[in-house]
Amino acid sequence: MTSPHMTQSSPATAARELVVLLDEDGRAVGTADKAGVHHAGTPLHLAFSTYLFDDDGRLLLTRRALTKKTFPGVWTNSCCGHPAPGEEHAEAARRRVRQELGVEVHDLRLVLPGFRYRAEQDGIVENEMCPVYTGLVRDPVEPDPSEVESVEWVSWPDFRASVLDGSRSVSVWCREQVAQLPEDPLGAPEGRFADLPPAARPQGWTT
Repeated sequence: MTSPHMTQSSPATAARELVVLLDEDGRAVGTADKAGVHHAGTPLHLAFSTYLFDDDGRLLLTRRALTKKTFPGVWTNSCCGHPAPGEEHAEAARRRVRQELGVEVHDLRLVLPGFRYRAEQDGIVENEMCPVYTGLVRDPVEPDPSEVESVEWVSWPDFRASVLDGSRSVSVWCREQVAQLPEDPLGAPEGRFADLPPAARPQGWTT
């Protein structure tokens, strides 16, 4: 049985952008309309974050559009989003980067498969299991102004240090992710699919 926030996928709902709702074990338990899923009682759902670097090792930092419903105007990691029901998790990350930043991701790698967080701003809650990826960007970014207010390329060591010492203000999830990311995220061992929430594991994957 679904909760009032859940819907079952069907041709009638296919035109809407849906997010995948999760139980506490990370298994899919339904879907919800993205436009209405974030509120004071946001249900746990599946998401992803990406940290994109150039060939010089600089991180692409983005400021969320001022019109965003959640955390408007907040500086954060390169790109975040939600996979659609049935969409491969890594492909969803690639898709969202194309949509928000107008570029392709190279060498996309899973680095924090088990990341989870909850955050609140102005009565709106984010409540996500949110695996984290790194990747490379080799073309100029062309941000969608409805998603991204502005961008900045920053030194990763300087950025990491300033987030950890509290001198740089970033989103709650970005701060928590940076605390868990290694000093060299591009050179770190790739995360295991087994550590992903079950709803995020590649289709057909077995241990």
